[in-house]
Amino acid sequence: MRDRLRALAQERGTTITELLEELAARELTAAEREQRALEAGRELGIEYTKQVEQAGQDA
Repeated sequence: MRDRLRALAQERGTTITELLEELAARELTAAEREQRALEAGRELGIEYTKQVEQAGQDA
């Protein structure tokens, strides 16, 4: 895995550390995803419940 990360970093002209920092910066944690879903639901006037979450996942 380390060799693959090194190759990816070299192709992008960066380091493994910077590559991982970039990935971490653009990915949301589960808590952040849930918070965004709650905020989006609020903006649309929808109460975000487990049923709404399941319906979205099913779709």
